[in-house]
Amino acid sequence: MKININWKLFGILLITTVITTLMVLPYTLALSPALAKVFTPLVLIAQLIQTLIIFSIAIFIGLILAKKVGFNLPILEGWLEGKEIGTYLKSILGISIGLGVLAGIIIILVSFIFTPVSSIFQNAEISVPLWKGFLASFYGGIAEEILLRLFLMTLIVWIIFKIKKTADGKPTAAGIWLAIIISAVIFGLGHLPITGTLTSITPLIVIRAILLNGIGGIIFGWLYWKKGLESAMIGHFSADIVLHVIFPFILALLI
Repeated sequence: MKININWKLFGILLITTVITTLMVLPYTLALSPALAKVFTPLVLIAQLIQTLIIFSIAIFIGLILAKKVGFNLPILEGWLEGKEIGTYLKSILGISIGLGVLAGIIIILVSFIFTPVSSIFQNAEISVPLWKGFLASFYGGIAEEILLRLFLMTLIVWIIFKIKKTADGKPTAAGIWLAIIISAVIFGLGHLPITGTLTSITPLIVIRAILLNGIGGIIFGWLYWKKGLESAMIGHFSADIVLHVIFPFILALLI
């Protein structure tokens, strides 16, 4: 069976995940001193090998299934095909950044519902140099979107698509929304390991993780569906800049 995949696109996505995995390390180690104590060159090598394996599989499956359900990466695909991409990039930039910033603001506002629990995370964020939060935002915007949207959301849409499709053979809107919500919930649960290094995992912490990260996950999922993966990446990056750079900076000024 011939595999129809853009290997140049595969390579670009895989390389960027490795780079952003390295970029997030200063932030992760600063946020979790306990992890920093056991982090060695051997652990780094193991982390990179794990990243290569996981993301190779995720990107491979994601690119194949995205074509089957009508999802795409219009900017990267257009660039590799030699098309003019500037006009499309300009058309999605405003809504991508705008919704990303909005997601960040909503997450911050909702987080106050969980005070004083949220104060633990806010204090941890303040302790991390802003440049490390800036670098970490690239991991969220690129690697997490590849894993959560290109792979997971696409896979769920494809599974639902196999069960039920529209009259013209496309995924149903209900199926896509279900995939957006499921991947958003998993996105929230995926943040629990790093959360566990800061505080005990309780039902309240789990609810908080799902709700706060789910807000972003739903917005980024919608951007992926309607505007392409790059739009979701820009939105996620913008949200993380608000959460990991701008908000901690404002908090530090107020304290």
